[in-house]
Amino acid sequence: MRAHGIEWFRGRLGQLLGWERESTDAIGSWDDVKLLEVTMGRLVRWYREGLLCIGDAAHIMSPIGGVGVNLAVQDAVATARLLAGPLLSGTVTVRDLARVQKRRRLPTVFTQRSQLAEHEMLLRPGLAGTLRADRLPLPLRLVRRIPALHTVTGYLGGIGIRPEHAPAFARRPA
Repeated sequence: MRAHGIEWFRGRLGQLLGWERESTDAIGSWDDVKLLEVTMGRLVRWYREGLLCIGDAAHIMSPIGGVGVNLAVQDAVATARLLAGPLLSGTVTVRDLARVQKRRRLPTVFTQRSQLAEHEMLLRPGLAGTLRADRLPLPLRLVRRIPALHTVTGYLGGIGIRPEHAPAFARRPA
């Protein structure tokens, strides 16, 4: 991109994002452009004796959809529910820590795979300038045509496939 020059970059942003010239002109030089390196991954094992990794420490998420924070909070809630008893009694074992990873592995894998699909269907073609409203990928066309899928995709993005609920001791009395 740098080889094309800052003017080309400003023009490309204007095209892709529909920004007016006054907005793109605010980018004075390449010093104003920051690169966000997006990676995804997860630890093979989230725990060892005396240590449990959850959230970003256990699984790096893409910023796509903003769901990483949801997953991290759900990890914390599951951890509280599963480890409160052993922590209070001072008897936390590696097996207890493994239960947290076992509980949270499926939602993590599902979310990361969903994000990869979004990268391939939306982000990559959008950045390449090949994403066209009249030729959307099949899953996107289905979401557009079937209103119930709006609810399903919203639920999966916001709540996930394995919602966690605070343990009774952590809830406010009704």
